[in-house]
Amino acid sequence: MVAFEHIPVMLEETIELLAIKPEGIYVDCTLGGGGHSRAILDKLGKQGRLIAIDQDMEAIEAFKPYKQGFGDRVSLVHGNFVALKDILQQMGVKKVDGILFDIGVSSHQLDTPERGFSYQLDAPLDMRMDTTRELTAWHIVNNYSEADLARIIYEYGEERWARRIASFIVQARKKKPIDTSGQLVEVIKRAIPAGARKVGPHPAKRTFQALRIAVNNELEVLEKALYHAVEVLKPSGRVCVISFHSLEDRIVKKVFRQLSRACTCPPEQPICVCKSRKIVKVITKKPVTPSQEEVKRNPRSRSAKLRAAEKL
Repeated sequence: MVAFEHIPVMLEETIELLAIKPEGIYVDCTLGGGGHSRAILDKLGKQGRLIAIDQDMEAIEAFKPYKQGFGDRVSLVHGNFVALKDILQQMGVKKVDGILFDIGVSSHQLDTPERGFSYQLDAPLDMRMDTTRELTAWHIVNNYSEADLARIIYEYGEERWARRIASFIVQARKKKPIDTSGQLVEVIKRAIPAGARKVGPHPAKRTFQALRIAVNNELEVLEKALYHAVEVLKPSGRVCVISFHSLEDRIVKKVFRQLSRACTCPPEQPICVCKSRKIVKVITKKPVTPSQEEVKRNPRSRSAKLRAAEKL
């Protein structure tokens, strides 16, 4: 078992944008290795409270020893952040002062072979962030139709060779099941023409990203969770989101833009009929990105984007 460690991305920038109040209540919706949660706790006073959520039980267990020094001021919850409103309701918490989402796969999950997230490690095709769920990457790869595979790889991986990869997967699994990440990588390499493999990222990167998103339903739950997060924020409370690929960032940008508009009527509408009101103020007009120094220290941070909004 790999130790549950994760280098928090844009830690100083995130804590600054959260504008933490010592007596406030804060939610880390993606506990992971606990780096951001520790930094939040450093800013909280004795009346402050942290609620940390993660769908990976290994993350919860790894943080429990650190939690002991804070008693009831820290609550650990095994669950998906799409259930944020229900989680807070069950805890008797009506409103909070700040919420953080650090979206995507953690370093621990990537570096633990048996989790099956990495295209660089040969392991069973799993990719579940919550190992109590039934759907795995193995099931998708070996049971979904060619059309569905092509759609997933194209939409979630933005892979130009999606149809060809899906076709090669279906042909390969007719002979025998594709059981491991290594076997899948070989199929993908055969599907992508040699010339196309010479440029860009690892040929399997986009397909693995797509499968991971599909297994964990990541994009759908993100959009819902963002609306719920803003709903449970106190006035002047802030929500910060760190994303790692364009699909996630587009969702964050879209939700923040919609919630920051006073009117959602079409431009050609002469009179406002939607009666919408501006709910948030976007703090980051452009996404914050890691410094060159951080990227050198932590290459996995290079694609990260941080956006923040404040409840009005």
